[in-house]
Amino acid sequence: MLNSHGRYAYSGIVERKPFDWPEGKKLAVYIALNLEHYAFGEGLTEQLVPGMPAHDVLNHSWREYGNRVGAWRLLELFDELGLPVTLLVNSELYGECPQLIAAFRQRGDEIAAHGRTNSERQSDLPEEAEARLIAEATDTITRHEGRPPRGWLGPWIAETTATPDLLHESGYHYVLDWCADDQPIWLGTRKGRLLAVPYPQELNDSSAIIGRQVGASEFSDMVCDQFDEMLRQSRSTHRGAAQPLVMGIALHSYIAGQPFRLAHLRRALRHIAQRRGDIWLTTAGAIAAHAGTRIA
Repeated sequence: MLNSHGRYAYSGIVERKPFDWPEGKKLAVYIALNLEHYAFGEGLTEQLVPGMPAHDVLNHSWREYGNRVGAWRLLELFDELGLPVTLLVNSELYGECPQLIAAFRQRGDEIAAHGRTNSERQSDLPEEAEARLIAEATDTITRHEGRPPRGWLGPWIAETTATPDLLHESGYHYVLDWCADDQPIWLGTRKGRLLAVPYPQELNDSSAIIGRQVGASEFSDMVCDQFDEMLRQSRSTHRGAAQPLVMGIALHSYIAGQPFRLAHLRRALRHIAQRRGDIWLTTAGAIAAHAGTRIA
């Protein structure tokens, strides 16, 4: 018998009881913008140019560009198109550039937790240390936002065998680490259930553009094609009733916020915004809140 995580059982999407998103919509679309903070000269890194020496000014500056410039340009684009955002925040950013997070807060965007910093990952930690990491990130966000975050994306999407348990016990309603489905699914934990909201690993500028060297125009085409196909699938009645689906777009300010990529991203997001009457443009937290009362 193969090892299993034991968090959920198999369920084919065509076998499930149908439900609707608000106003009878079938496709929910959300944008997740990762705002990340890295230590200088130590810890894990996202690298534009791999293999640089330890005093890595090049890659550190590239990542910092996202918080200093790229995120502000993306903010302008979201304002232009009237798009809500789920902001995935490394809690260390409150000490680095609180005005950036405040700008998204003023729009009414959702603030979700993304650990303390992307210079670390919790999968290396014993349970007690992981619990402290989650508590520190949660407490920092709660102190600044006046309410605890409902959702969590682990730095580097790295978990231990206890992560869902610790998140549930820390009051989280949903997690974005598990990319196994196009609908929210329940994860079992030792004291209850935790909702896994779909978070994209294909429509993710880090894995696609940096990891697989996809070009800016091709990434934009991927977003448009994913949207068109998922909208069609969400309305399909083949093998049963139409299925409500979730489409996420994962962006990082130091990648998507580069001007030449932003130009192509604008085309893709405009394509989606023009169909806002046909879809539910929303946040990951709103998806979790709605689905949590409707799925078994």
